[in-house]
Amino acid sequence: MMRFLRRSYAAIIFGFLYLPIFVLIIFSFNSSKSRAVWEGFTLRWYGELFESSSILGALNNTLTVAVISAICATIIGTLAAFAIHKDMRPIEKKIVMNLTYLPVLNPDIVTGISLMLLFIFVKMNLGIGTLLLAHTIFNVPYVILTVLPKLRQFDNSLYEAALDLGASPSYAFRRIVFPEILPGIITGMLFAFTLSIDDFVISFFTTGSGVNNLSILIYSMARRGIHPTINALSTIMFLTVLVLLLLVNRRVAEGKKKK
Repeated sequence: MMRFLRRSYAAIIFGFLYLPIFVLIIFSFNSSKSRAVWEGFTLRWYGELFESSSILGALNNTLTVAVISAICATIIGTLAAFAIHKDMRPIEKKIVMNLTYLPVLNPDIVTGISLMLLFIFVKMNLGIGTLLLAHTIFNVPYVILTVLPKLRQFDNSLYEAALDLGASPSYAFRRIVFPEILPGIITGMLFAFTLSIDDFVISFFTTGSGVNNLSILIYSMARRGIHPTINALSTIMFLTVLVLLLLVNRRVAEGKKKK
C-alpha cells in the first residue's frame, strides 16, 4: 500500500510539472490560434517562426547574452572560488560567503533596479552591453557556490604528491586539480546559462530601447495574446534540451561502465 501511495505521489508531482509542457507541445501543432480548442494538425507555426524577424532577433540576443555571460561568469566565479578556498582566513571566508549568498537570496527586482541605477550613474547607455554585464554579475555567485564544494572535497595531498614527484604547479593543476573540479565548473556554467535564458526582471531593467530577449518579447506579447509561434519555439527549445540531456547522461553512463 505504501509503495502504491509513493508511486502515486511521484506521478502526481511529475504530472503537475510536465503536463503543461506536453499541452504546449500539442497545441504548437494546432491549426487554430486558440489555446483551448483543437482544430487540426499543422506545421504552419513552425514555418512562421523561422520567418519572424522579431522572434529570431530576440532569440539571437538571448543566446548571445546567455553564452557570453555564462562563460565570463564561470571564469570569474571559478577564480573567486579558488581565492576564497585557498587565500582567505576563516573569518574572511565567512564574510565573503555571506556577501555571495546575498545576491542569490535578494529579490530579482531589487537587483535589477540597483543595476539600472548603477549603469545610469556611470552614464552607460542601456542596451546589449549593459544586459550582458548585468547577467554576468547576476550569475557569478551561482558559479562560486557550485565550484566551492568541489574544491572542499578535493584531497590536496594528491596535488602535493604530484609536486613531490617533480610535476610543475601548472602541470599538476591541469592533470590533478582541474579534472576533479571540472564537474562543478560545468554545472556552474550550465546553471548560469539557464538562469540567463530564463531571466526577465533583471533583463527588463537593464536593457535599452529596441533590444529584446525572449522573456521581454513574450511578456510584451502576453498583453495582447501569446502567438502560437511561441509554442513552436518553446517546443524546439524543450526538445533540444531533452536531447542534450539524454546524450550527456548516455556519455556519463558509458564512462562509468568503462571505469
